[in-house]
Amino acid sequence: MARAKKEAALTPEERLQAALVPDWERPYKLPENWCWTTVGAINQYVGISADPTKAKNKTFELYSVPSSADNYPEIVLGVDIGSTKQSVKKGDVLLCKINPRINRVWKVSKYTDHSLLASSEWIVIRNSGLISNYLMWCFRSPYFRGYMLSNVSGVGGSLMRAQPKFVQGYPVPVPPLAEQQRIVGRIESLFAKLDEASNALLLGKRRNRAVVDSFETRKAAILHKAFTGELTAKWREEHGVGMESWEKKSVGELCISLKYGTAKKSDASGNVVVLRMGNLQQGEIDWSDLAYSNDPDDIEKYKLFPGDVLFNRTNSAALVGKTAIYRGEHPAIYAGYLIKLDYDHDKIIGDYLNYALNTLDAKKYCNSVKTDGVNQSNINAKKIGAYSFNVPSIPEQEKTVSVIQKLLSKEQQTKEAAEIVLDQIELMKKSILARAFRGELGTNDPSEESAVELLRQVIEQEDGDVIRPKAKAKRIAIPAEIKPLLSGANEEAIVKLLLKAAPQSVSTQTVMSISKKKFELMDALRNLEKKQIVSKSDSGEYSLVR
Repeated sequence: MARAKKEAALTPEERLQAALVPDWERPYKLPENWCWTTVGAINQYVGISADPTKAKNKTFELYSVPSSADNYPEIVLGVDIGSTKQSVKKGDVLLCKINPRINRVWKVSKYTDHSLLASSEWIVIRNSGLISNYLMWCFRSPYFRGYMLSNVSGVGGSLMRAQPKFVQGYPVPVPPLAEQQRIVGRIESLFAKLDEASNALLLGKRRNRAVVDSFETRKAAILHKAFTGELTAKWREEHGVGMESWEKKSVGELCISLKYGTAKKSDASGNVVVLRMGNLQQGEIDWSDLAYSNDPDDIEKYKLFPGDVLFNRTNSAALVGKTAIYRGEHPAIYAGYLIKLDYDHDKIIGDYLNYALNTLDAKKYCNSVKTDGVNQSNINAKKIGAYSFNVPSIPEQEKTVSVIQKLLSKEQQTKEAAEIVLDQIELMKKSILARAFRGELGTNDPSEESAVELLRQVIEQEDGDVIRPKAKAKRIAIPAEIKPLLSGANEEAIVKLLLKAAPQSVSTQTVMSISKKKFELMDALRNLEKKQIVSKSDSGEYSLVR
């Protein structure tokens, strides 16, 4: 209520002036009939907490941050929510505080008849006088994302937070209402065409038939063919070898030992890298986010050699069982959540073992034998040692690995080429948004009433959640020495406006908001300047001379 009381002490014109962003704080120039305001000036939302645990059997439509990725809220019972949320309503725009590098802006749509809740990680923006989709797209635009990253707390990633107190001061361009709708229509039309191009790229056409495919799906298909012997059928024919040379063997039979890694705490810096579960990615070692060891005993005991294969025994249910091969890029040892599969080099080569444990069959096996805990799952050495797969001779293993690598390299190139095009589409979308909120999409009608008048109405309106006490009207009397010099209602209206704003000056946009008859207002302004009643500053603002 403090905000309402503070605003109640201001006249409507003073509140309007306070809501307009000064010239020197405007990010860039807008069309003449647009204006700059701030998030705080247009936000009518007052936080209303809701504790769903008090309505355990009630169903809610929950706008959580994770569900925004699917663009559909969670439909969930109060007993399953477990923490206090914000009460929201249809049309509210949600601006994510967590890691603002990720462009998460969502609009509450109300898909069901259930009560609407939003995570406390959203900043809720509500204004019944502006178009919600316009605000949503605006908050996704490059200029606004720059502001979102300008004042953050936390060290990075999921710990980084945009700070609501700063967000309230970020500038928002406001065009006339009809132009807002046209901008939304143009953005959505252009984005739909770009999405069509993107989908066509992702779907593709091969041998005259459309297939929905992905790199991971194609990789799985290649590995399946490899471990059923299909990839090396020609090689066997050329070497007079049949499938009878293949044997089904377990990991335990192929390995001399299955060794758990170090349980000692790692350091932020040191001589030797300690590979952890997060470093195992897509069958290879990811050398980012590293930890280190300076312990000479551990470095000797857990030293890795090129070709060593690591198995992730403890992780989340979805990630447990990851396997990767160490290629010796940097000196390294391995952590306790990993098992080194110390294989017999006379029976199997490292790459073949690594690929075998990255097949869909291996992943299905791991999923079937894992032991689930509260927050993590586990597969011990005995269980992974029992997994069996087809193993040919060493020469055929080498040929299999060679063919797999060649095919995956080709698929990777195709994937990277597609990603380049997709990145270009994303850049085009950013360009469209940047132009949209500068008034450069060719939709603006300069003859429409200034958005200053719309902003005035927005500020003065009463919203269901925000009831602002009406300020007492300030009666403005034109001084006796000025009144005889005025000619007509427009000149009187301009003088009254300047008297209300005094001692502050008034922008051209504000003056133009007095009436739809812009040319008559300009004539009145010129006449007042000639009579030396009004003066215009270098910045283009007007004030009374006397």
